This record gives sequence, structure tokens and C-alpha cells, in this order.
Amino acid sequence: MKRNSFLRIFITASTFLTVPLYSSAKRLFKTRDNKGFKVDSGNDRFGKSISLFEGDTFFTKVSTKDSDGDMYAFESTRVKKGGPTLHYHYDQDEWWYILEGEFLFKVGDKMFNTKAGDSVFGPRGVPHTFAKTNDGDAKMLIIFQPAGKMEACFQAISEGKLSKMTQEQQDDFRKMHGFERVGGPLTYFKNF
Repeated sequence: MKRNSFLRIFITASTFLTVPLYSSAKRLFKTRDNKGFKVDSGNDRFGKSISLFEGDTFFTKVSTKDSDGDMYAFESTRVKKGGPTLHYHYDQDEWWYILEGEFLFKVGDKMFNTKAGDSVFGPRGVPHTFAKTNDGDAKMLIIFQPAGKMEACFQAISEGKLSKMTQEQQDDFRKMHGFERVGGPLTYFKNF
């Protein structure tokens, strides 16, 4: 009986002691700068936007490096209609805020038509996709939380690495960056 009591007390005390040690260790390895910054309209955090898929441009607003991986935020300017394949992220929630234009979203089994001022939330582990549906430019703010490897993924795509891969290699590339393709892109129907 005394031995069981000792073990319970030891396990409980160990739990309370390791939480502050973990928090302190986590703070020691933070690299974020404790100063604020401003990113001007139409600019990228580092002065160099990422271009994807013939005319789609990403402007980083908060880098993975700025937040120690807690968040990645970017503005996406889209020229062409359409969007990414149906996919889900293992560990990231994704949030979209429409700045200009119109988009159709699919999150799980729900469909959302959106316009400027609307936002959509995509929880981690839930398949989602979207498609730009209007003529002309469209813009949205996209946030990943936590950041995961999405910034690195978009950088690699902008360098043309994905275009040189087979479909199987692209799927492996996605998995390496924390997400998986589970279907094709949305097809927009005007009568949807």
C-alpha cells in the first residue's frame, strides 16, 4: 500500500515539475524577434513574392520564421480560375479571408460561395479545396496555424520543383510537407 502511494506521489510530482521545465526549454530555443514589423500593401515580408502556377502570387505577411512555426500568413493574388486539388493537412488548421473576387470552397461535405469580406475555416484533418470563380484578379489572406512546412512547400513549388515530378513523387512531396491529396480540384459550375 505504501509503495503504491509513493509511486502516485512521484508520478504526480514529476508531471508538475516537467511542465515548467518544458516551457522554459521551449522559450530558450525561440528565435523570433520580440519587435513588431509592418508589411506594406502589395509587398512581401522579405521583398520577394512567391509565384505559383502561371500568375498566382503569394506575398508573405507573417513568416514561419517570425512566429517560430506557430503561424504562416500570406496574401494570395490569383489570376486564373480554379484552385488546388482536394487535400487535407495532418497538423494545420487553415483560414481564408476573401479580400477581392469570388471563390467556391469545399470543406468536408460543405460547399461555400464567398465574396470580399467572407472567411472560411478549414480544420486540420478535414479534406478541403477552393476555386477562384470570377473573371479578373481575386485576392485572399490565408493563414496556417501552426505553420508546419507550408512556406517551404510554396517556395519549392515556385522554384519549379513540383513540375519536374511524377504524380507519385508529387504525392510524396505533399506528404513530406504535411498534407495529402485525396481528390481533384473543384470544377465550378455557374448553376451550382
